[in-house]
Amino acid sequence: MKFLAISKEIQPVDWSALRIILADEARVLHNLYLEGQVREFYFTDEDEAVLLLECTSKEAARELLQQLPLVQQGLIEFEVMELKPYSGFSRLF
Repeated sequence: MKFLAISKEIQPVDWSALRIILADEARVLHNLYLEGQVREFYFTDEDEAVLLLECTSKEAARELLQQLPLVQQGLIEFEVMELKPYSGFSRLF
């Protein structure tokens, strides 16, 4: 199943003071990408992270995100949404 996860800062963060934790975050994210659990990742125009996850359930997606150091440190949280196959064509044809 595919899930869309969008980050949100819990409180304002001075990212320039967090170089070590950001490096840890990049390593964990890279490993999750290599494992096929994080398929794609982006930033929005408001600098929020957007991750496309491949997980067995919404709970599994939330557990996966708990591995990220920024989540563990309570700096960000994620809104998680399940992505379902597009069904619009069946209504038209």
